[in-house]
Amino acid sequence: MILVRHGQSDFNVVFNETRQDPGIVDPGLTEEGIRQAGTAAEAIAGRDLRRILASPYTRTLHTADIIATALGLPVAVEPLVRERCYFTCDIGSPRSDLIGRWGHFDFGELPERWWPEPEETEEELAGRCRTFRADMVQKEDWRHVLVVSHWGFIRGLTGETVANGTVLPFEP
Repeated sequence: MILVRHGQSDFNVVFNETRQDPGIVDPGLTEEGIRQAGTAAEAIAGRDLRRILASPYTRTLHTADIIATALGLPVAVEPLVRERCYFTCDIGSPRSDLIGRWGHFDFGELPERWWPEPEETEEELAGRCRTFRADMVQKEDWRHVLVVSHWGFIRGLTGETVANGTVLPFEP
């Protein structure tokens, strides 16, 4: 399995400079984030990947779209790999809005309002990571899956803190 942290978002730019929540709901990618997604696609080209699982946030869906287009892979939206709901940027967009932009993705049973409220605890994040890991181990194709996710989820799953656009091999 390959994990990719989404490209830089508008939230990341402000937060990295000020360390304060700028109040941006479900931010999109910056030009640098778009470049990072393209670089991630180049880094994983040629690997035996067969599908992409992506968090339902705009920043991850846009990153997944860039990678999927470059590699010719289908994308399924997987809410288990979403970010820990803690900042304003972790308030998502309704399913209907996301389908309007990425109707070619498989949204499965994603509800119209899918993000949690109030904030998710570290224990809840750890439980979600355990569930995802157990689900993937049960699937024969986990070695052929690319997961486009977030700093908090990747940290919870692997113990690694990664920068935007990072490509990280992982064995569940």
